[in-house]
Amino acid sequence: MAAPTVDPNEPVARVNGVPLHAQGRRPDETELRQRACIELLRQAAISAGRLDADDVPQLDGSTSAAASQAIDELLALALRLPEPDEEALRRHHAAHPARFGATERVRLRHVLFAVTPGVDLNALRQRAEALLLELRCADAGDGAFGRAAAELSNCPSGAQGGELGWAMAQDVVPEFGKEVFGHPEVGVLPRLVHSRHGLHVVEVLEREGGEPLPFEQVRVAVLQSLQQQAWITALRQYLRVLGSAAKLEHVAFEVADTPLVQ
Repeated sequence: MAAPTVDPNEPVARVNGVPLHAQGRRPDETELRQRACIELLRQAAISAGRLDADDVPQLDGSTSAAASQAIDELLALALRLPEPDEEALRRHHAAHPARFGATERVRLRHVLFAVTPGVDLNALRQRAEALLLELRCADAGDGAFGRAAAELSNCPSGAQGGELGWAMAQDVVPEFGKEVFGHPEVGVLPRLVHSRHGLHVVEVLEREGGEPLPFEQVRVAVLQSLQQQAWITALRQYLRVLGSAAKLEHVAFEVADTPLVQ
């Protein structure tokens, strides 16, 4: 997806001197924030010795496969997640009985990056991963998901903020349903969903289940749900730290309610 042409005299946005786009090719603010976030993590991976210093991001916002892998490794090491105790697990289970039910339907929205003939699959995946990270860091109520769907989704649902409504497993293609149903997550899923249509960034807005299952039967799902919440909190804090130490030029972005602007 090409960035829109703008005033060629407009300054280039940079993170610690690294340009986020070509001169005169400034992307929209949503994509620019995505690029800044990924660039902070890419530079942190270099500093941590997980990525060669000669790795260079492209001016179209794409990153190398090595950088993507290094960022994953960096986050696995940097995000120290506390292990919830048994009492916390039981409280979470009691507070969300429908989430851990025997049957379910879900209310969804998504951003689709469609796979079309001739598309650069690597660049498409990188753009989808960048948006996934951006939306996982966003506050649920700030409208970021709906804006991203309207701007970026290749699905007609983008006009409604990506809303797909309520669905059951039989209503969607099997590979999509496998990633969405039978999991405890509510919120932006922590992974891209691959289907025959392309790459999806998916948010589960609500889940409705049947009779709640006993805690002992769904303990693993409860643990995964709490761990996901802890991961999001830890990632936001880590990005705040990176942003506060960085020199950000002509780019403004926020992690939750904390602005990282210079």
